[in-house]
Amino acid sequence: MKTVWVDANVLLRLFTGKPEDQALRAAALLGKASDGHLCLRISLITVAEMVWVLHRFYQVPVPKIAVTLSEFLCSDGVSVESRESVLEALSLMAREGVDFADALLAVQCHESNEPVASFDEDFKRLGVQRYPI
Repeated sequence: MKTVWVDANVLLRLFTGKPEDQALRAAALLGKASDGHLCLRISLITVAEMVWVLHRFYQVPVPKIAVTLSEFLCSDGVSVESRESVLEALSLMAREGVDFADALLAVQCHESNEPVASFDEDFKRLGVQRYPI
């Protein structure tokens, strides 16, 4: 099976339906993946970009972003880097009201049992051990 890395702009067309012609092409690409003809690879940075654009530009509520992306990332024919960490970070983002990047970093800190060096107070709420700076 052929693997294709997918840019955020393709996925954003899929989720927003705009512009319509590109959204249809993006849906066709997903259809090929669902049918087992392609594997769509999604990078961590692509997930972060999609979250940011959907929330900041399209004003999609964070809980809806978390649900929509989680469902998509678990779809047949879709492979995402560090899937379990990304899914946990999306859930944490929605539940705690933090940025996706901070949620992902918190998950990575927990998984590695290592502290974070940050001035961001959100990490206290996320239960991440802090490295004093």
